[in-house]
Amino acid sequence: MLPPERFLVRIIWRRRPLRPPNLNGRLPGLRPFTQNSQLLLVSKSSPRPELPYLYTPPRFTQAPSSGPYQNQLSRFLTTERKQHLKQETKQFLKNLFYVHVGLISLGMLVALISVEFYERKYQTPPEWTFRSRNIYRAARKIEEPDYSTSGIVDWPDIDNNYASLLSRLEDPDVDGNDLELPANDQDRVWVFGLRRLGFTRKGLDVSTKSEEWRRGYHAALMGAARAAEHLDGWVFDRSRGMSCPKEYMIGPSNPRPKPVPYGASSPPLEENCDPASEPAQTFYNKILTSIGFTSGQRLDAALAYGDYLNWKGLHESAEEMYDWGLDIAMGALPLGANNIVDTQTGIISSDATYVSNNLLKAANALAVHRAQVGRPYAALPIFLSVLRARKQLSLPHVPEPPEEEQSRVQKLLSFAKWVLITPSYPPPPPTGDETPIRNPKAICEEAAIMAHVGEIIFASSQDGTQTPFADNLKTLQKQQSGLSWTRDAVDISESTLSSMSLDDLDGRKTCAECLRSGMENWSTMVRRILKEQQTITPATGQEIGIRRSWFWGWQEVEKAEVNQGKWDRELQLVNERMGRVQGLLSREDALRRAKRASLLGNGMIFS
Repeated sequence: MLPPERFLVRIIWRRRPLRPPNLNGRLPGLRPFTQNSQLLLVSKSSPRPELPYLYTPPRFTQAPSSGPYQNQLSRFLTTERKQHLKQETKQFLKNLFYVHVGLISLGMLVALISVEFYERKYQTPPEWTFRSRNIYRAARKIEEPDYSTSGIVDWPDIDNNYASLLSRLEDPDVDGNDLELPANDQDRVWVFGLRRLGFTRKGLDVSTKSEEWRRGYHAALMGAARAAEHLDGWVFDRSRGMSCPKEYMIGPSNPRPKPVPYGASSPPLEENCDPASEPAQTFYNKILTSIGFTSGQRLDAALAYGDYLNWKGLHESAEEMYDWGLDIAMGALPLGANNIVDTQTGIISSDATYVSNNLLKAANALAVHRAQVGRPYAALPIFLSVLRARKQLSLPHVPEPPEEEQSRVQKLLSFAKWVLITPSYPPPPPTGDETPIRNPKAICEEAAIMAHVGEIIFASSQDGTQTPFADNLKTLQKQQSGLSWTRDAVDISESTLSSMSLDDLDGRKTCAECLRSGMENWSTMVRRILKEQQTITPATGQEIGIRRSWFWGWQEVEKAEVNQGKWDRELQLVNERMGRVQGLLSREDALRRAKRASLLGNGMIFS
C-alpha cells in the first residue's frame, strides 16, 4: 500500500543534487544486474521469486539477514528433479523387495536342506505328522554332543521334546488313532501344565499300529528314558521356567544348598519347584508292559533299566531286572529248545542246540553286572559259557563280494538320484531271536568277553595275603594267565578293526571300545606286576621265605632280577603298542565324526 501524499517530501528538481541523497549517512548496498530489486514490488514479501528468463540461481543467495533484503532461496524441486527422485525411489523399493524375497527364499532353502539332512540322518516313520517328525529330529539333534559349541547337552530341552512327542503320539486326534487310552487322568502325565497334552504311564496295546510306527514309538520312549536318567535329581522352577540340580535349591529338604556358579541365576525356592522329569522307570516299565513290541525291543529296555538301577546303587533290583531280561530272551526261543540256560546261575549249557542273539546279550549283561558288584566267581562261568556258545556258531562269516567300481557317469546319476529322491524308511532290524552270524562285529564282541575274562582272572589273583613263596608263584601264574587273555583280546580287536568295512559304523564302534579297554587293562596289569616284582629283593628274602645261603639265596635274587627285566621289556612293548593303538583310535574317532557330519553319511537311527 502506497504511503499518503502528505508524508511524501518532494524535492524540487532544480535543487536536486547531482548525486543521490545520503540516507542516514550510509550508502545503499550494491545490487547485481542479474537480480531484480524488491523495491519494484507492491508488497515487501513475494510468495514466489521473480527471476529473469532462463536464469539458474545458486542454492542460496548471499544477502543480508536483516533490512529490506531477504534471503532468497533457490528452487530445489524442479520438474526434472521430481521425476528423477520418483524413479530413484521406485527403483530402491523394487530392489529392496527383490533383496527381501531373495533372503526369504534363501532362508527357506536352507531350512528345507536342514530338514532333509536330518531326516536322512534320523529317519522318522512316514505315518507321523510333520510336527511330530520335526520334534523327534530336534530331540535327536540336540542329543548329539557336537551340536553345542560348549559340548554340554541340554537335557531339559530334550526331555521337553520327547514329552511333547509322546503326547502327540498318544493323542487320538493327532498320531494316536486306534489306541485305547486309560480313562483315568491319574494315569496320565500332563506336559507343560496343559490338560489337553500328556502321555499315560501305563503300557498300551500298539499291535494295531504299523511296524514303522511302533519302532518310532519305541525310540521315543527310550529317548525319554535317557533324558530322565540325566535329569535324575533335578528340579523345575515353575516361577522362572528353568531347571537346575536339586543341590542348588533353597528349602527345608536341602538345608545346606550348594552355591550357584558365578554368573548363573539365583537359586530356586523349594515351594516353586517340581521334579524336572518323570522317573526313568516310568518309560522302561511302559515298554515292558506294552503289547506289540518285539522281544529285542523289550530286552533293550530291560537291560537299560538294569543299568540305571545299578547306577542308582540298587544292585538287588538290578539283578532282578537282568533276570527278567534273561526270561524275555528265553521266552522267545522256538519250541523244543529247553534246558539251554541254568536259571539259577545264568550259565548257557554246552549242549544247547539253539542260541539266539538276545540270549547271548542277556547272559553277557548278567555276567557284567555280577562282576561289577564284586561277584567275579559267579560272573566268570557265564562269560566262558557265552564265549563257548559264540565259538560254536554254525554260521561262519561269509565275506561280501567287492562292489564293482562305477564310472563317472554312473556316480553322477547315483548322486542325482540320491538328491532328488528321499530314501525310504529303513527295513525292520532283526528281532534278536535269530541265531547270530559270525561277522566282524561278533568277533569283536568275543574279544570283549575275552578281555572281561582276563580282567577277572587277574583280579582274582589279588585275593588274600601271599606271604609264602609258593603263593607268590601261584599269583604270578594267575596274573600271566589273565594277561594272556587280555593280550589275545587286543590282538583280535585290532586286526578286526583294521580289516572292517568303513560303512559298518556299529561294528567299528564295538571294536574300538574293546581295543581301548583292552589296552588300558593290559597296561595296568603290566605295571602292577612290575611293581610287585620290584619288591622281591635280597632285603625282603626273609619275608618271602627264601633260604639265605651263599648259593641258593643269590640264585633266587637273580631270578627276581631276570623277571624284573622281563616285565620291563613287556612294559616297553605295551607303551609302543599304546602309541600305535592311539593313532588308530584317533583316526577312528575322526572317521566317526566325519560320517556323522557328512551329508552322504547314513545315520543309524533305531538300533
